[in-house]
Amino acid sequence: QVQLVESGGGLVQAGGSLRLSCAASGRTFSTYGMGWFRQAPGKEREFVATISRNGISTSYTDSVKGRFTISRDNAENTGYLQMNSLKPEDTAVYFCAAGYGRSRYDYRYWGQGTQVTVSS
Repeated sequence: QVQLVESGGGLVQAGGSLRLSCAASGRTFSTYGMGWFRQAPGKEREFVATISRNGISTSYTDSVKGRFTISRDNAENTGYLQMNSLKPEDTAVYFCAAGYGRSRYDYRYWGQGTQVTVSS
């Protein structure tokens, strides 16, 4: 089993940046890919980005390409989501998850989420 804890969320103005972290414990972090999802009020949880176990392969949803960067440090059992040029529509609760793919069903373990609010 893997336990995931997100941090780094907060309130930021449009155009600003945040870096989310996902600290993993339990089974070896490097045996899993990692993904970030987000969920805005009244909306479905949606895919944001994913990274393979070794960090070589990544994939992003179109709306964040060129603005967000997913990365991981297996030695530190931590994953990251660097978010630049933030927009009000990026406002959501952001979740990290252990797995790899663009569907929420590709992921077995989830964190509790961290709130990101972007003001206009």
